[in-house]
Amino acid sequence: MEVVNSIEDMCELGRLWKSDPETTVVCVPTMGALHRGHGRLITRAHELGNLVVVTNFANPLQFDRPEDLKAYPRTPAEDRAVCEKMNVHYYFEPSAEAMFPPGFLTTANVAHLGTRIEGEVRPGHYRGVCTVVLKLFNIVQPDVAVFGRKDAQQLVIVRHMVRDLNLAVRIEGVPTVREKSGLAISSRNGRLTEEQKTKALCLSRALKRVHFLVKKQGITHSGELLQAMRSAINSAGEDVTMDYARIVSGYSLEDLSHVERGNTLLLVAATVGGVHLVDSSRL
Repeated sequence: MEVVNSIEDMCELGRLWKSDPETTVVCVPTMGALHRGHGRLITRAHELGNLVVVTNFANPLQFDRPEDLKAYPRTPAEDRAVCEKMNVHYYFEPSAEAMFPPGFLTTANVAHLGTRIEGEVRPGHYRGVCTVVLKLFNIVQPDVAVFGRKDAQQLVIVRHMVRDLNLAVRIEGVPTVREKSGLAISSRNGRLTEEQKTKALCLSRALKRVHFLVKKQGITHSGELLQAMRSAINSAGEDVTMDYARIVSGYSLEDLSHVERGNTLLLVAATVGGVHLVDSSRL
């Protein structure tokens, strides 16, 4: 595995790969603190192409609170070891100063899609996501990029950006990896106590409850399903605050009055012990 820190060097490699029709470059954008979920992304990347690039950049534009950025776990040595073990070909780890030099002014955003739902809880978050993802695509020039489905809103937004800006990269969504308990694996889980992890299961329970009501009882009205989702989250008790529970279109992210099989996303988020967690599911 080759470690690259220079944007200029990675750009040169990207141009070289693009000129070779035999090379299919798959990019795995990460913010570090790699876990089994990232491992699944890397495994999928190997299935989709013959050259895998993992990027590791804790993007400051994605954090609306400085303390949240400061608390974000950073394990660079362990991350590189994971990628080495998983036969990643290139590991790109630029500095914040290189990615956003003095005088940096340009950002990317997908209109109202980035200001709704999670964007209401974390203003500017998806503007930060789109900006750094667009930069990484321009630098690495991948043929395919893989993202986890846990942050379903992010996946929808990135796909819109790629389509709208005619970017030559295919976006692949990878199913959420969960603990045996059902808790969606996240870098933020490391900030939770065991008791808080147990309480955080309210998110996956809320999703499972909707699947049961739709598939086993034939309920499709969003109002009734949302009530069930909120009840599951609120039942977790103290130290858990529901941030949102939404049933939306898998394309437009607009709220749905009734579920539409094949085009419905269930989005939930809660703050557990001061840590913001998200989860999602498709119907």
